[in-house]
Amino acid sequence: MTKRILVTGSNGLLGQKLVELLRQQQPGVELIASSRGTNKLADLYPDLRFVVLDVTDRAQVQQVLQAERPTHLIHTAAMTNVDECELNRESCWLQNVTAVEYLIEACQQFDIHLTYVSTDFIFSGEQGPLTEEAAPGPVNFYGESKLAAEQAVQASSARWAIVRTVLVYGTAHEYGRTNIVLWVRNSLRAGKPIKVVDDQLRTPTLAEDLAQGCWLVAQHDAAGVYNISSSELLTPYQMALQVADYFHLDKSLITRVDASTFSQPAKRPLRTGFIITKAQRDLGYVPHTFQEGIALLARQTAD
Repeated sequence: MTKRILVTGSNGLLGQKLVELLRQQQPGVELIASSRGTNKLADLYPDLRFVVLDVTDRAQVQQVLQAERPTHLIHTAAMTNVDECELNRESCWLQNVTAVEYLIEACQQFDIHLTYVSTDFIFSGEQGPLTEEAAPGPVNFYGESKLAAEQAVQASSARWAIVRTVLVYGTAHEYGRTNIVLWVRNSLRAGKPIKVVDDQLRTPTLAEDLAQGCWLVAQHDAAGVYNISSSELLTPYQMALQVADYFHLDKSLITRVDASTFSQPAKRPLRTGFIITKAQRDLGYVPHTFQEGIALLARQTAD
């Protein structure tokens, strides 16, 4: 059966990777890209079906999903800047919770399978790596908003899956935000000393792997919660050293610090990272190593 997949947030990093993956590799998939703004991918994919969708507008959500009638919706749009969420709580709640409630309502009404993308920041950071059954306990407002949306999804009568991920990195078309790989590389190339924390543990996720995980969930009509990340538990400092080694850059410019060095509006969980056995077993998910991820970014940025 043809899967008609609508992706929200198609201008974002994950959204772009999903568009690329679903366009090029998946026969039997009809893709609808959607975003609040104009389509950034129009020049790359002139034939891409694109609809404007502001997920914080309930009437527009109803109208678009009724008109397009996707079989699956992969919801990647969110407010993800953790400090911005802490400082602008009303906007964070609207984008990360209220919008999800609107999507749930429409998915229930039109029998659409919903894949909701969540985060390791729903956890306290006291222990990790974590399974899908770990008890949540967010330490910042971003985590609170994502957990509230998860709970709304789980309480719904829609067909749903939750994909949790960790520290996503990658590069995309006209995408202004940086990531740990490019930040370290570009800083060291410029001879700029950097401070990198060594007391936070994560399983960093290549954006292509996250897109693959979301597609596998939709492909299998999977239900429940799935951890989608790499299986390597690393500190940002360890990641920075790997980046320096790969590009043959001066590691002496990297100073190891702990999180207390930085004063940020939002607290970060110290130790997260995921155990991904369930996704590997049930979905056939196979992530890249961090080294392979660095190499892919190097090729994509022609370095």
